[in-house]
Amino acid sequence: MTRPAAKGWCPGAYQPMMSGDGLVVRVRPVMARFSRDQALGLCDLAMRFGSGLMDLTSRANVQIRRVSEGDHEALLEALNGLGLLPDDPDLEARRNVLVASDWVAGDDTDVLARQLLAQLGELPDLPAKFGFAVDCGAAPVLGGCSADIRIERAADGLIVRADGAALGRAVSVDTAVDQAIALARWFADSKDAATKRMKRHIAETPLPAEWGQHAALPAREPLTAGAHTLGAVYGAAFGQIEAAQLADLIKNSGCDALRVTPWRLFLTEDAAPVNKTAFVTRADDPLLNIDACPGAPLCGSASVETRALAASLAGRTPLSIHLSGCSKGCARPRAAEITLVGRDGVFDLVRNGTPWEEPVEMGLTPKEITDRIGEF
Repeated sequence: MTRPAAKGWCPGAYQPMMSGDGLVVRVRPVMARFSRDQALGLCDLAMRFGSGLMDLTSRANVQIRRVSEGDHEALLEALNGLGLLPDDPDLEARRNVLVASDWVAGDDTDVLARQLLAQLGELPDLPAKFGFAVDCGAAPVLGGCSADIRIERAADGLIVRADGAALGRAVSVDTAVDQAIALARWFADSKDAATKRMKRHIAETPLPAEWGQHAALPAREPLTAGAHTLGAVYGAAFGQIEAAQLADLIKNSGCDALRVTPWRLFLTEDAAPVNKTAFVTRADDPLLNIDACPGAPLCGSASVETRALAASLAGRTPLSIHLSGCSKGCARPRAAEITLVGRDGVFDLVRNGTPWEEPVEMGLTPKEITDRIGEF
């Protein structure tokens, strides 16, 4: 089955998205990093202008939920005062740049991501969800994350690679960003109006030969909850953060800054782990093995509540679980061993697949799922 059409754009700060609980305002931190003052300020704004809930997204952004249309302009002014809107609205919408979150100052990821951000104005017109990954650590770590053009580590240097291609083009630190922009121009010039993502495009239109010559290194493991050389890593169940709890953690840890990741994890810089916290502190916590979208009533596309059921299933099976409020699969647009899809107030079961694939059982209630999870 084909995946149902999702929104053709992602919410931003200037262009929020209406959801079931109000406007969703997405904040894109530069280098996936908030200073201490910015992070505390963001928590305050989420409580002042929103519901006090924030989402960690799969693109390492933070969303403030339940903002009223009347408060949107005041929120923008406050975000700008925190330095969280560093560019004009057109460039803010283009700033879909995912970085490996364990970068250190002066390394290749840091240098190239900042250079790419400085050259956003040179990009051609691209679809709203089109994005870049700068992943130049010891080995790539962002392969499972959404990006269309990737700057990665290869055995003998760096490559620029089109998403979906096995091989990329060899580049240097001096040429990587220019080549990434050149690949974006090839995409813009050669695609048709309906094509929005690189992976689909190259499945139908062969890349020029020079873009398929070198392989990236095998992937390394992403961050996990617990102590880290840069500080401490915490998990947010289902990517949901209560702003007051995050503010308490920032103050109690004494961290210098906060980094966000695409894996429902965040890192407190230069701070030892805090054990008494509402957040996940162990890499083996079963809550990190379950994906669940906001569900009803927060999302107008969903007909079922998702996260309470997901929390009740944590630890009940070693298999990966995805609870999706509808068949679009926004929380996990890839296969899970157990996928439960909301439909007309009940759930359908997909095994080893995505929410838009054919279910093997239909019409399951939350109680039936809880009672039978061992069978699944």
